[in-house]
Amino acid sequence: MNKRIVVLGAGESGSGAAILAKEKGFDVFVSDCGTISEPYRALLDQNGVQWEDGKHSEELILNADEVVKSPGIPLTAPLIQKLQAQGTPIISEIEFAARYTNAKMICITGSNGKTTTTSLIYYILRNAGLNVGLAGNIGNSLALQVAREDHDYYVIELSSFQLDNMYDFKADIAILLNITPDHLDRYDFKFQNYVDAKFRITRNQTSDDAFIYWAEDPVIDRELGKLHLGATLYPYGFSCPNPLPVGEDELALKGRHNVLNSMAATIAANVVGIKKEIIRESLKTFQGVEHRLQYVATVRGVRFINDSKATNVNSCWYALESMTTPTVLILGGKDKGNDYSEIDELVRTKCHTLVFMGLHNEKLHEHFDRFGLNIIDTNNLRDAINGAYNAAKEGDTVLLSPCCASFDLFKSYEDRGEQFMAAVRAL
Repeated sequence: MNKRIVVLGAGESGSGAAILAKEKGFDVFVSDCGTISEPYRALLDQNGVQWEDGKHSEELILNADEVVKSPGIPLTAPLIQKLQAQGTPIISEIEFAARYTNAKMICITGSNGKTTTTSLIYYILRNAGLNVGLAGNIGNSLALQVAREDHDYYVIELSSFQLDNMYDFKADIAILLNITPDHLDRYDFKFQNYVDAKFRITRNQTSDDAFIYWAEDPVIDRELGKLHLGATLYPYGFSCPNPLPVGEDELALKGRHNVLNSMAATIAANVVGIKKEIIRESLKTFQGVEHRLQYVATVRGVRFINDSKATNVNSCWYALESMTTPTVLILGGKDKGNDYSEIDELVRTKCHTLVFMGLHNEKLHEHFDRFGLNIIDTNNLRDAINGAYNAAKEGDTVLLSPCCASFDLFKSYEDRGEQFMAAVRAL
């Protein structure tokens, strides 16, 4: 009998894993307790993959030989607990896909800057003419690309959730940008559990592999003192030799944090063996990432910036740090165990108005009401934008940098950012 693979969750990663499993001759079943979107239904149907949505039928799942789990499903979910109790292996889509390719893996994680750095490395490698795929949290799923394409390199953005269920996977180049508290609701509200998840990116590495990390991150520095890593270490930062082949003022990406992201990308490109002139030109022409400090419009002298990708407090810190005008900050959403004190000083010095946008703004009020700023309480996007616009003066910036996940009011941070941009343009 063919080995039975059950895929839980039929988004980008789950549907890709199912197609690859089917192609490799497994008995495949996909189960999603939500509604599978039409493009993924069509993809599964075209490839003859059995699926269900709106429920998890235990009799069709608990008989799996192996389960590929969507990163969005927590390990505490009752069905996952049952599978673990009976000893069924549970892996991530990345772990599954990597079994079927010999491509070099360049993997990027960190609390902030992942998408920008991943996109920049992909851009440099493409400009160098390499056969490279973009995967993980951006691009098509790694599994779907392994099934349908044949790349020599993959540049992969990895979240802590994806790393949680990776065991035999090895990154040829692993990059750890930073570690600040995030997703603590998924890690028993213990920061060390989240730190441990991030360091899984170094798992199975040998001296032939590279580990690139921000040397000035206190959490990374502390962990390196405790661990004995097998990889060759490549630290970067303002206290290290500068790897950039261009001046900071020539970088397409602005802001101190993006200098660091550019350093990490440059070292990765050097390890791959990309020529310096290609790296230089790429750093000068890269266009950046949607929903990350993205200029939207200026309406009657008020600038609007979409930073919807700021789903944690540290990300918002970077956004506020880059503000050069008086700021109206829109924040709020699904709190992940946030500690807002990290942005206190920047809020006090840069913001005159805070607009709370979420179904539950109590924690925001508890923290920020004492600052004596103008505070506008809303529970929908339109009221938030109108309130921010009315509070702003000519020359001000309205910044959407929510600090929180989007799932209370939106499908994703992309959905939140797109709705924000559409509403601003309609002002």
